[in-house]
Formats: sequence, structure tokens, C-alpha cells
Amino acid sequence: MARIKLCFLWHMHQPFYRDLVSGEYRLPWVRLHALKDYYGMVQILEEFPSIRQTFNLVPSLLLQLGEYAAGKAKDRFLDVTLKEAELLTDEEKEFLLSFSFRANEQRVIHRYPCYAELWYRMRHNGHIPGRLVGAFTAPMIRDLQVFSQLAWFDEEYLAHDAEINALKEKGHDFTLEDQQLLGRKQQELLGKVLAAYGQAAARGQIEVATSPFYHPILPLLCDSNIADVAHPYVALPAQFAYPGDASAQMTEAKSYLERAIGVAVRGLWPPEGAVSDEVLARAAEAGFLWTATDDGVLERTLGHELAPEDKYRPYLWQRGDQKIHVLFRDHRLCELIGVVYARMDAEEAADHFVRELHKVCDGMLRLGHEATVPIILDGENAWERYRGNGRPFLRALYRRISEDPKLQAVTITEALEGADPVHLQRIFPGSWIDGNFDIWIGAEEDNRAWELLLEARRRFDKATSATPENRRLAWEELMVAEGSDWCWWYGPEHSADSRGEFDSLFRSHLANVYRLLGDPVPETLAHSLLKAHQPPHRGPAGMIQPVIDGKQTSHAEWANAGRYRADHTSGPMHSQRPPIEELRYGSDGQNLYLWLGQGESKQKFDGMELNVQIRNNMAEEFSIKLRLRGQDVEVSSSLTPGAVQAALQDACEIRISLTALRAKPGSQLFIRVEVSNEGLPVGSLPDYGELELKHTVLVAYSF
Repeated sequence: MARIKLCFLWHMHQPFYRDLVSGEYRLPWVRLHALKDYYGMVQILEEFPSIRQTFNLVPSLLLQLGEYAAGKAKDRFLDVTLKEAELLTDEEKEFLLSFSFRANEQRVIHRYPCYAELWYRMRHNGHIPGRLVGAFTAPMIRDLQVFSQLAWFDEEYLAHDAEINALKEKGHDFTLEDQQLLGRKQQELLGKVLAAYGQAAARGQIEVATSPFYHPILPLLCDSNIADVAHPYVALPAQFAYPGDASAQMTEAKSYLERAIGVAVRGLWPPEGAVSDEVLARAAEAGFLWTATDDGVLERTLGHELAPEDKYRPYLWQRGDQKIHVLFRDHRLCELIGVVYARMDAEEAADHFVRELHKVCDGMLRLGHEATVPIILDGENAWERYRGNGRPFLRALYRRISEDPKLQAVTITEALEGADPVHLQRIFPGSWIDGNFDIWIGAEEDNRAWELLLEARRRFDKATSATPENRRLAWEELMVAEGSDWCWWYGPEHSADSRGEFDSLFRSHLANVYRLLGDPVPETLAHSLLKAHQPPHRGPAGMIQPVIDGKQTSHAEWANAGRYRADHTSGPMHSQRPPIEELRYGSDGQNLYLWLGQGESKQKFDGMELNVQIRNNMAEEFSIKLRLRGQDVEVSSSLTPGAVQAALQDACEIRISLTALRAKPGSQLFIRVEVSNEGLPVGSLPDYGELELKHTVLVAYSF
């Protein structure tokens, strides 16, 4: 019987946060994600022996994880959480307050009532740590020290460790002994991570793959000008062309991982699925037998829309004597797991995923052809948006796969055994994001970063006086600076609270190259590359009274409106443009007016359903549901008849009676807009929580 071979590849990666000169870890994400994700993602497979998967482990992550497990990491973030609260300086308290709330508010912080209360205090003070240094007592500081670590502990560990569970149940008023216990438990869990992968590999349940050592965008290392192929006329920096660096990063990664895990490494996940012919040739030369990228790259390679028989089978790329198998991940199915299912019940999401698999593959199965479906995505960041860190969803999904006779979860090497691949003579140069390289090159910040990297790389080639050890360290710093993560945060596509720290880290790695070579550090490296970005929201400038017709009747009708733009740039995961990009709002004293738009053609609204949830300051809740069909809007609401008017053409415009909302002049209204398409929750405005609307002010709230 033909079956669906389901190839999960979980990509585990962190950039290199350690300064090679000072030895200090500048950000704590290796340690925190080791507590939250790396152990549990592989450990859960013990419950499902028929589920076999591939884990992609990046050496830059494992190298740092090993230092943490050995107790050698210099981590100021950890030190401040373990120090006696009464002995913290004001500067240390401010530092603690600045990083202790960098977690998902809904799923992580609000899981613990006391943690949420501390977060509310921070929010009410404008998220400015300096305002709270004197207001937080020693017991409050200690609670924050504990919660900032406890909240990251993996579900699998919480379920089986009585002492950690006791801390969770205690919930507040922690002691110094509790802090010390948490420090010991962190060390214990960090020491289990690599062993868990080694054990799973030894019993044959997982295959281990890797990425180039410090996670660079390989095609751009080989030749940065190749970005022009995917995006003609993109603004490019001076050409960076060091294909030997790409080969070195791949070769060193393979060797390092085989030593660290003790198994043969056959597969390469090129960072961000970024490929080119040069990259595939060098990957084959480095000894890799397979690689993978996105089906968007396959579509641009073949030059036509993909059918299932195009997508769900292996390919063999060959140029001369070099050849390597290539799989193309299903972008839509990966996005369902990475984005959509976090908003759904775990059992319903698992059911939907399995139905979708059958829907797209059953045609091939009926013809007697096996379908190979690669599901390749981030193995850590998505789960923070899920209930229970995604473990209920994964258990529900793995159980269904185990019980379905048409589904078989296999490693990628297993999927390739006996397969009859389609031959490719070329591959389109691109990444999993829009089939191009725009995230990492082309914007002003990106291009300046590439030019600074090029200057340091050229200086390294010319240096002759450095000691062998300093030259080795300078080379490592260059390889670190070639990583993809720095330019991920440059440019307009992504933003985060730690964006400035990534900028500082990148420039520090380059500055260390010059220091190690005995050269003066260029003055340009002392200055941030970051440009100011437009804030996502602003309050109304005055009254408005638009015509509710779904189009811009005049330039002035929404000119004074408050505006809130969906922030799809935040966080370490890339997401597509949201279904509703912008909310405009305002009042004429009698009505609340809303404008919901995408900035693109109105046809994209067709088939959507909007659920506008409004709460007044007396905690009364109102719901307005809009079904959008063509240019028709079907309205149903809990308000009195005639209280709501809506129209759709270029945007969706809505009028809501303030009297019906029982909103008095100057009172507050809170709003949230949830968007679904074909029964699936595809987005919301804001992403979490709700917005507070006043007549003249907009403040973002999340809970």
C-alpha cells in the first residue's frame, strides 16, 4: 500500500552570543531555550516509538550549550537571578527588570498570577525599568528572579521533577534557598540535553543533521550579487564573494557534530533554506548526501505552479561529478504549525493537519505513488505561542500519525532509501522567505553590515603580524559575524526589544577581529547601524465622521483617525503579512468608527470572517461578527438593531453607536479583532490581548 512518508525536520539554532575576547555571554537565549525546548522536543518521542524524525542541530548552539552544561559560561543574566535580592545594586535591579519580561505575555507570563502582577506593574510604568527600581521590594525582586527562570522550564521536566513542581505550586514569596534550587536544577537540565539526542539517535528514532557552523546565508557568502537574480535591481552593497568560507563553515559543522553526538551526519539544512547551484556543489563536496529548501524555490526552479506530484517527491541535483538529494518543504503545512494552530484547540489542530495531509496526497496514493512530505520548521520559537509550550498539540499529532495506516513518520534518509528522484540540473537561488534574500541584504542597514564585514574580511587576509592563536580567534570572530542572525534584525522586516543588543553584538565581533590582529578598531564600528522605525500606533488627532461606504470618499475623512498597524515584524520568527494590516479608529462623539484594511486589493477580503470584540470600562462585552463575501458584508451582533453599519470595497468601514456600547464621554473602550478564513483562525489585531481606545489616545494592552 502506498503511504505518505512524513519527514519532520526540527531546526534547533541560536546565534553565537559569547564574546570570544571577554568570554561573556551577551544574551541568555541558549540557556533559556535549552530549558524550554531542546530537551523536551526529543524526549517526548519516547512516548511514540513509531515516530521517527530528523533534528537539525547547529554547531553554534551546541558549542554554547556545552559550556553551559559544564558550568563554564559567564552569564550575567543568570548571575543576577541567583544573587541574594537584598544585595543587588540599583543597576543590577534595573538590569533584571529590563530582561525578565521578554517572554510571551499570554502563554508564559500570565501562566503564573504573581509573575503577571509584576508584569502589570512594569506595564503601568511604561515598561521603563528605572521607574521601578525603588518601587520593587526585596521579596518582589526575589519573586521576579525566580519567575524569570522558572517560566522557561520545559513541560517534560516540570511533569517529572517534584522540586520544580513545588516551586511552581508555591507561586510567590520565594526564598534564597528557592533561588539556589533553581540554579541547580538549571544545571541539571542543561546537562541532559545532548545526552537525550545521543540516546534517541542510538536507538534509531532520530536522524541528526546540521547547518554550517555559525548559520550564514550560504549563497550570499559565495557571492552577494546573486541576490539580484531573485530580486532584480535590488540595491546591493560592495560584492562579498568568499565561497571558501561557505565550504569551511559546512565542513567544520559536519565534523563537529559527528564528534559531539557520535553519529554520522548525512544531511544539511542550509540556513533559512537559502540555496544556489554553488552552494549545492559545495555541500556535496563537503560530504553531505541530502539537503532541503522551500517549495517556493522549487516553483521558481520549475517555472510553473506546483502539483502534488511535483512537491511530494525527492529530487537529485547534479553538476558534473557533484550530486546531492534535495527535498522541498511544504510551505503551507509548515505555516499551519508555525502560526495558525497556536490559536486552536490541540486536538482540533491535530485533526485538521492530518486531514490536510490526506487532502493533498490522496490523489498520488490512489495512483499507487508514495508521497514524501517534508515538514521543516523552527523547533523552538513557535511553541511559546501555544498552550503548554505546544506539547498537547504534538502529543495529539503524534498519536494520530501513529494510528493512521496511511501515514509513516520517517527520517529524511529513510525517505530517500529506494526513492526514484527527479533529476535537476539547476536550482533557483533563493530562500524559504519569498524565494529571495531580501531579509538579509538590500536594506540600508543590511548593506552597511555587509560592507563592514567585507572590510574586516579583507583586513584579515592582509594581516601578517598576529600570533597564530590570535589569528585563529580572529578567524572565528569573522565566521561568527558571517551568521544570518545579525542581518535578520537589520532592515525593516523584523523588530524586537533585543534588536539593539544584536546590533551591538555584530559590531563587537567585527571589532574583535581588528583587536586580535593588532590593528586599531575602525571608528565606524562604535556607532549603531540601526535606523528609527515607525511606531505601530498613534492616537487620534481630532474628531472624524467618515462616510461608511468601504472606500476613501475624501482624503480628509480618516485623516484625524488613530491608527494601529499590525506588527508582524516582532520576534525571532518570520510571518507573512497579516490578513488585516491596519486599524483606524475615531469618533464624532456619537459613534465609534473603525477602518480595517490590508493595504492591498479588496479581493483578499473575500471569504474572511471578522469578530470584533469590544469591552467598555464597566466590563460589559459586545461582539460584532462580519462575514465578507465579495463586496457584501453580513453583520450580526449583540447590540441593538441599527447600532452597527458596515461596508466593504477597498477596506471594511464600520460605524458603531457609542450609546449601544454604553460608552460615556471620556470613558474607555477595549477592542480586539479576530480574523478567520475557511474556519481557521489566521490572525488578530492586536496579536495578543486588546487595544485600549480613548477619544484621543491609543495604548496597547496584552493579557
